[in-house]
Amino acid sequence: MSAAGGWEFRKASVDDPLVEPLLRELTHEYVTRYGPEAHQEMTRYPGEAFAEPHGVLLLLLEDGEPVAGGAYKRYDERTAEVKRMWTHSAHRRRGLARRVLAELERTAVAAGYTRFYLTTGPRQPEARNLYLAAGYTPLFDVSADPLTIGPLPFEKRLPVLGPQSPVLAHTP
Repeated sequence: MSAAGGWEFRKASVDDPLVEPLLRELTHEYVTRYGPEAHQEMTRYPGEAFAEPHGVLLLLLEDGEPVAGGAYKRYDERTAEVKRMWTHSAHRRRGLARRVLAELERTAVAAGYTRFYLTTGPRQPEARNLYLAAGYTPLFDVSADPLTIGPLPFEKRLPVLGPQSPVLAHTP
């Protein structure tokens, strides 16, 4: 999954040392925004939930260093649930999360999924805006105060590949 210019998507496992910044920074973000009990979110699912054939954890590397990442896990037979979306704190506002989300979508389509589902916290307006801008359908009242809703659910229908459909080429 290499690309020119030092960019590369890499599949990883939760125990890969390159995943450590993702886990560390996401844990810090969750605890900072939601309190100490939010630490449990990072241990809620076993690492194998994000492993093929039903899941994946992707890192976007720039010159070999992780700058963004994300994962999905099986939600049901046709639906993958997006988790662990992250952009390194030193690399935000570069469109990297959008790249990761697009690659997760492409990977999920190739794995046979036809729908993405996710929730984001009400204190994460940047994530809410990312999913809206990326064409996700909010499953909540967008005019309501997010703090009165709780987790904000989204979905997106993914294209269905037929037996003769090629997986489209991509660039990070």
